Amino acid sequence: MTGSCLYLGSVVHQRLRPRRHALRYRVFSLLLDLDEIPALARRMRLFSHNRFNLFAFADRDHGARDGSALRPFVEAALARAGIALEGGAIRILCFPRMLGYVFNPLSIYFCHHRDGSLRAVLYEVRNTFGQMHSYLIPVGAVGASGEVLRQSCEKSFYVSPFMAMECRYEFRLAVPGERLAVTIRQTDAEGPILHASLEGRRATLDDRALAGAFLRYPLMTLKVIAGIHWEAAKLWRKGLRPLPRPAPPADSITICAAVDP
Repeated sequence: MTGSCLYLGSVVHQRLRPRRHALRYRVFSLLLDLDEIPALARRMRLFSHNRFNLFAFADRDHGARDGSALRPFVEAALARAGIALEGGAIRILCFPRMLGYVFNPLSIYFCHHRDGSLRAVLYEVRNTFGQMHSYLIPVGAVGASGEVLRQSCEKSFYVSPFMAMECRYEFRLAVPGERLAVTIRQTDAEGPILHASLEGRRATLDDRALAGAFLRYPLMTLKVIAGIHWEAAKLWRKGLRPLPRPAPPADSITICAAVDP
């Protein structure tokens, strides 16, 4: 099995307006081929699928959030965009559950055709109010591992209480290979507001690597949600105030147009 792996790295946020603010945290992420997850759980002692363990992946944390299988959910969304993978790999980049807890601000699905080419990216966004929304963006020009992909879409889902809705996301990422590199720029009519990035280096996904990650990043998933509230408190002290939260979109998935490079 070569599709699934672990990435060790960091996440960086730089807010530019109306107050400058920056953060950097060390994190690790899993890239999981949806078809490989059951076999991974059988092979490893420290990782489980839909069961409690030191590390786990739960279907109910993603997709329809009802515990149903994720591949049919993603394929149904792709069909709405006129995309058929014909059995190609779907790989999700996310944080795992650690001791039963996880909060994923962003999970990314890389959707490949059976010939190996990338056909679409599904960005699954979660806020701290228990809501989730996804942006499905087809790939205009098919690329291979390592090639830089640029995508964009209008913001339609409330995430940060200190960020207006009238914004646009600009994504720059590569199909994960030996290195992981994801950059998101949020802009409005006046220009860039926020730069966020996730980077990492690939490691084999096995019990030894997971044990090492647990020692290097203890209780990371709990620190993610704690860090979000800590940074929000800092922004409050800098004078920012929460903006009204609108109702989420009626459709849980926004299908965007492909943008050729």
